[in-house]
Amino acid sequence: MDTGIVRIFYGEGHGKSTAAMGRALQAASEGKSVFIIHYLKGRMEEEAQFMKKLEPEIKVFRFEKSDVSYENLSPEEKKEAQLNIKNGVNFARKVLLTGECDLLILDEALGLVDAGLLQKEELENLLKSRSGGMDLILTGRNMDESIRAYADEIYKIKSEK
Repeated sequence: MDTGIVRIFYGEGHGKSTAAMGRALQAASEGKSVFIIHYLKGRMEEEAQFMKKLEPEIKVFRFEKSDVSYENLSPEEKKEAQLNIKNGVNFARKVLLTGECDLLILDEALGLVDAGLLQKEELENLLKSRSGGMDLILTGRNMDESIRAYADEIYKIKSEK
């Protein structure tokens, strides 16, 4: 039985989301369905418009309403964003449980732990809820060592110059 692969792209370097997107394009070209859920990045309107062209093979979900990334929000805006992000995490849980797609990318999910929006235990429980056969990709700057046990492949992205 195919259990799917969990990949993690993390590190201080640029290109983690790009690497995940490359895998999304590869999966879509193989006839697989792909869901991408962005966290902590704001709405990214221009990118969102472009990504719509990739539907229905690649579907992108953003639950944040602000144009500004989470770290640059005011305290009041962060409260609203936290509720929206929690909705995004709940949606990810549903997708993982139901196996609604072949590849699920949780872009900047590791950053949710860094930002204190998700406990590492909650992220572990999310990973445990994955249905068989679904591939999963997580990205973020930092990876808690406890997450390592759930990954089949881990890529540390760093800048050399």
